[in-house]
Amino acid sequence: MLDLFPLVVFLPLAGFLHNALLRDRIPHRFAGAIGTLSVFLGFLITLGAFFEFSPMERTAPHIVNVAPWIQVGSFRADWSYQIDQLSLYMTLIITGIGSLIHLYSMGYMKGDPGYNRFFAYLNLFVFSMLNLVLSDNLVLTFLGWEGVGLCSYLLIGFDYEKNSAAAAGMKAFIVNRIGDLGFVAGTALVFWLTGSVRYTEVVSLVPGISQFPDFANVIALAFFVAAMGKSAQVPLYVWLPDAMAGPTPVSALIHAATMVTAGVFLIARLNIVFYLAPETSLFIAGTGAFTALFAATIGGLQTDIKKVLAYSTVSQLGFMFLAMGVGAYVAGLFHLMTHAFFKALLFLGAGSVIHALHHEQNIKFMGGLSKKIKITSITFLLGTLAITGIPPFSGFFSKDLILEKAHLYPMYGEILWAVGVLAAGFTAFYMYRLYFLVFQGEFRGNSHGHAIHESPVTMTLPLVLLAIGAVFAGFLQTPHFFLNIHNLEKFFSPILNPGYLFATSLGKVPVSAPLSTGAEIGLATLSVLMAGVGLLIAFSLYRIKSGQVKEEYSGFRKILFHKYYVDELYEFIFVKPFLALSNAIGYTVDRYLIDRFFVSIGVGLGHIGTLFRRVQTGFVGDYALFIVLGSFFIIIFLLSKGV
Repeated sequence: MLDLFPLVVFLPLAGFLHNALLRDRIPHRFAGAIGTLSVFLGFLITLGAFFEFSPMERTAPHIVNVAPWIQVGSFRADWSYQIDQLSLYMTLIITGIGSLIHLYSMGYMKGDPGYNRFFAYLNLFVFSMLNLVLSDNLVLTFLGWEGVGLCSYLLIGFDYEKNSAAAAGMKAFIVNRIGDLGFVAGTALVFWLTGSVRYTEVVSLVPGISQFPDFANVIALAFFVAAMGKSAQVPLYVWLPDAMAGPTPVSALIHAATMVTAGVFLIARLNIVFYLAPETSLFIAGTGAFTALFAATIGGLQTDIKKVLAYSTVSQLGFMFLAMGVGAYVAGLFHLMTHAFFKALLFLGAGSVIHALHHEQNIKFMGGLSKKIKITSITFLLGTLAITGIPPFSGFFSKDLILEKAHLYPMYGEILWAVGVLAAGFTAFYMYRLYFLVFQGEFRGNSHGHAIHESPVTMTLPLVLLAIGAVFAGFLQTPHFFLNIHNLEKFFSPILNPGYLFATSLGKVPVSAPLSTGAEIGLATLSVLMAGVGLLIAFSLYRIKSGQVKEEYSGFRKILFHKYYVDELYEFIFVKPFLALSNAIGYTVDRYLIDRFFVSIGVGLGHIGTLFRRVQTGFVGDYALFIVLGSFFIIIFLLSKGV
């Protein structure tokens, strides 16, 4: 299976080409089946490769060289895939959850005139993401990095006839291009210092380069800027909430299993660089903690069901970056996986609600749906319990591992932990608020004469399977006081070293010793209690007083409802001045310099043409005279040269 592994990447590419080239000639069901099978077969091949690779025992990666690609002087980047613990882990998530999202889309997109085009885009997205996580060098990773950026533009703006969707797609594309400058700069610095862009060579060369630690913080910061854009961290998070303009399966694919996790993956892949960059790592941890709290406060007053989940994604990504910043790479990747399950579940559950209510997305016009769409209601509740960290659901284990590692961090650990716990409390509040307003109480909307019914099996089956993952995935890594399972630490140990010494300006500072069992229980209890407080507040306001709470948007609530006016601030500081400058340049430079320059060339050539047109008289005698005069001048010229 290892030698067949490139098929995992190229099967979605084949699905894309098939559905794109034959989109007007094949029935919708056939396009959906081809798109779904191309990803699911990749999942099966990945499973086979996983067992053949034996990641618990093997330390060296397996490289599959597909073809030579770029070679200029000493620079070389082949089309090669690196199969190791990290790439297998990411590929299982992408193809496994991706195939469920494809299956769900077959029911959700039924009847849409762009059905075949939609599945072509989904397959291209998966192909790009697989290139990103499987490549053995930074250049091929960047190709996948840009590929998912293009596909996000296509999928977010899928309904391009709507101005809001087209604008959201453009916003995502531009904001991500800003972050991508960091990727290019980081790659250039790595090649300058090591002479290679291959991950295995960089890892082996870095320890022997004495000057590398001097540049590590700069390189790490450059790659983190790229990660900030792709994984929606403050201040480059603004594209992700607007990504809700795309169809709901797009939100699940982008927000759960693929694009937004690319930044987390990049830091894990380049962990040796970030280990040597403690100042940048502290900045990453601080940014992640702030993003987690910042986005969680916004989610508490949003009324669009998908917008609530969008800000939830930004917040959960903040938790992942908090983990990566404190060097807890296993914890960050653990939360990446559990988040993939429960966030895909929540988004697809929201899509099932929207499908049942005939495209209604405002939670103020919902309520009482647990009686009418029971499968969606139960699975959504399981996802809510997981994301809010209620034991023994998956989110409890991954989130609390992050908070524990943050507390142990030798620099500002208590502050990072406190911010994370507070963000967890807000998470519980806005998620239970969402659940109570959508599924509990009395129905407050208008079904427009249509019966509210459960979604078809193509939509509910993925919900059930994702719910199973949201419930049980956390048992891959549990604390000492509960089963003491450390499968993920053992799994990632060949490529991630949590015991690495942090090199700081004060010398090498080791990671703090593990917590005692009592302290571990205490931290977990505080986290669960904070989630319980959020649950109680939401229950009091939106369940006991269901239908009676009127959210008045005044004072600070108004600021939260308008998302701290960040979009308006960006509009004022960046967008409007840029447009004004562009218009000014267009009016002056373009119109008075460029246009006049090229127009003058055209006018000049016109005058020359008019002059020469006069010799075209149409009289043979005139042409004979021109021949005689021409011959005379040629003879005079030759004689003057002494020929």
